[in-house]
Amino acid sequence: MRNRLLAGLFLLMILLAACGSRREPGQEKANTFRIYYLNNSMMTLSPQEYGTDSEDTEALIAELMREFLTVPNDLDCQAALPDSVGYMGCKLENGVLSMYFDAGYSNRSNMGAEREILCRAALTKTMVQIDGVDFVSIYVADQPLLNQDGKPVGILTDMDFVESISDVNTFERSQLTLFFTDETGQRLLKEEREVVHSINTSLERLIVEQLMEGPHLSGRYPTLPDGLGLLNVSVSENICYINFDNVFLTNALEVNEYIPIYSIVNSLSELSTVNRVQITVNGSSDVMFRDAVSLDTQFERNLEFGQ
Repeated sequence: MRNRLLAGLFLLMILLAACGSRREPGQEKANTFRIYYLNNSMMTLSPQEYGTDSEDTEALIAELMREFLTVPNDLDCQAALPDSVGYMGCKLENGVLSMYFDAGYSNRSNMGAEREILCRAALTKTMVQIDGVDFVSIYVADQPLLNQDGKPVGILTDMDFVESISDVNTFERSQLTLFFTDETGQRLLKEEREVVHSINTSLERLIVEQLMEGPHLSGRYPTLPDGLGLLNVSVSENICYINFDNVFLTNALEVNEYIPIYSIVNSLSELSTVNRVQITVNGSSDVMFRDAVSLDTQFERNLEFGQ
């Protein structure tokens, strides 16, 4: 119950406010971004448009961060990061922007838990707009940022933050274990992921949707194709039934034919509710996957491809 209330508060806080404009009349800039501040009550994000002619990735990161740290006088907003917290710099590598702050970031007298979550969301949403920045990773005193349970927050995307909800009590946070493939397409690698989701979405469906979204960690690669449609997910007597559209059969990823199957099966088998998985395409199991794997079976966890 406590986690659900926290998740509800978290989602309420990041409800987006109306967007303003940072461009002067008649001054058109080559690129327009949103800088995410807080509203005056410091309860929601307040994105403001910002125009720039900069195109270099590193220059854009520095410019947007400068704007992020200091709110112009003409805006009725607050900076997401308190002045008492020091920004130490950043490093971009393989699409992950690592951002470093001093120990004041974790000092609750500087920034309470609610504001920290807002700051996390504001940083991520501001920076992932830049081409070449796919993820944000936050460090405090050279150590990865920890959540309230003492576990690393990990890398962040704007998809980690829900922008609008009608009832904050219908959302919760779940920890998922997902399996993606390695560079060779022959092995499965584990990825732990924390997701905020509707309580009306089953964990089984959530896992499949997250696999379809693809990996967040470097060194991991997709196991399911772009454009794949998930038609239905259900569970009965510890068997998870998954129904995809035809795109599942046209999987052109350069991976072992069993990798997509066991990416799904091994990820779902992490749940106590699932022992076996039945995959169908347009409701039929009488099909061959890649002319090699019959779907007319109920698959069980297989550690042959990694764990």
